[in-house]
Amino acid sequence: MSKLVTVLNGPNLNLLGQRQPEIYGTATLADVEAGCAEVAAQYGLRSELLQSNHEGVLVDMIQTCRETSAGIIINPAAYSHTSVAILDALNTFDGPVLEVHISNIHHRESFRHHSYVTQRADSAIIGMGVEGYYLCMHRLGSLLGG
Repeated sequence: MSKLVTVLNGPNLNLLGQRQPEIYGTATLADVEAGCAEVAAQYGLRSELLQSNHEGVLVDMIQTCRETSAGIIINPAAYSHTSVAILDALNTFDGPVLEVHISNIHHRESFRHHSYVTQRADSAIIGMGVEGYYLCMHRLGSLLGG
């Protein structure tokens, strides 16, 4: 069975393609899911995309990944800047963790410039639109798939 990469998405990303398209673009989360699956397959990997608006649910998802996933791509959205709980959960995961942000968080409001998740992430792709997800999947493909 091929290795699983879980793509986790935080609050409001369920509205991707509808919410602030001038910042986040017009691609939907379903588009991201399809694109990630396509890239994962190139490396003999499987992907699943999950989203929650609730911090505790994201923590539960990360904990489940400890048993199911070889790698995590995470866009914690607003929780990037506030959630030590998500950082702590990621610190229990042994595989690679890649952080992705659609917008360039360093060119936005000052409170967005810090991400707790970056302290655990093996790398981060920031400000490349939804293509950042695919770049993360390529990286995990080279790390996990071959």
